Amino acid sequence: MTYADLQEALRVLGLGERATIRDIKARHRELVKRHHPDVGDTTDPAAIRQINAAYRVILDYVAEYRFSFAEDEFYEQNPEERFRQQFSDFYNK
Repeated sequence: MTYADLQEALRVLGLGERATIRDIKARHRELVKRHHPDVGDTTDPAAIRQINAAYRVILDYVAEYRFSFAEDEFYEQNPEERFRQQFSDFYNK
């Protein structure tokens, strides 16, 4: 996979630079429903193949992604927990 492949897959699925796995799956599901041959009368078999191919590219990318479980990354991903910890002394008085 190249970066261009990844960018094309993001374009096909209509995703931005940041998305959760939940976002990716929901978007794929939405597009498949919209373009599925059993659903509408304006189906394009090439579109469903393109959507599924893009989904596989993105899933391959996230399957190989190395997640950081460092404390600073945890608080970056969970800012509400960072605030709770930062102000816990204030709220516990």
